[in-house]
Amino acid sequence: MALDTLPPIGMGTYRLKGDVCRDAVRSALSLGYRHIDTAQIYENESQVGDGITSSGIPRRDIFLTTKVWFENLRASDLMNSLTDSLQRLKTDHVDLTLIHWPSPDDEVPMEEYLGALRDAQREGLTRFVGLSNFTNDQVDNARVLLGDTPIMTNQVEVHPFLSNRKVVSHMQELGIKVTGYMPLAVGRVMDDETLVRIGRAHNATPAQVSIAWLASQGIVAIPSSTRPSHQKENLAALDIELTIDEIDAIDHLNRNERVANPSFAPEWDE
Repeated sequence: MALDTLPPIGMGTYRLKGDVCRDAVRSALSLGYRHIDTAQIYENESQVGDGITSSGIPRRDIFLTTKVWFENLRASDLMNSLTDSLQRLKTDHVDLTLIHWPSPDDEVPMEEYLGALRDAQREGLTRFVGLSNFTNDQVDNARVLLGDTPIMTNQVEVHPFLSNRKVVSHMQELGIKVTGYMPLAVGRVMDDETLVRIGRAHNATPAQVSIAWLASQGIVAIPSSTRPSHQKENLAALDIELTIDEIDAIDHLNRNERVANPSFAPEWDE
């Protein structure tokens, strides 16, 4: 039976290329991951598709997400680019399609690309739709434009050094799931004394503590890892129960430190 909700953890594939990407996806699925996250701009959809098909896990048991790049937001471009993505992914549909970034300077009106995304859903190219890197105001606008079409998630950067509390709180008030990318702050969590200390108390790594912290807030984490041992640890992080004091200590690590902040980013909620 197809999955109708986002699994609590996913395998992120940002920066993974070639055989490394294919093998990492296959390994993750063999260990129990059922949520794979990719994007057009990652240029690895073909390898993700290979990893899925070679895993032996039925496609219906895998929640597959891709994202439409902002150069493909014109209505006809969006539909064509998503069809191309499906070809590369070797599937007739994805479970979730996200708008990767809002159109820079609103060059393409939100009404146009969200309308095209809704059309793609109606045509069966994607089961669910969502957003990525959208501010609270942009999400509010998107909800109006999409009407009865629900937004499954807003995927934003979240880790102990960027709690993104304003966005997380607003999404949760709206009933929109938050997916947290770069949950390990590209490895920076490994050296943090607070996370190391909390990890010792749970016989866990700082990476596991970070993922457990996201999970404690109901945030879906999508760590990217190529090593099966790390993939296994990331999955096991969901079993860690942090105390209220530990969660509070991690909350205090926030310093609004963004890893992903390109020139075309919207004006963030701080």
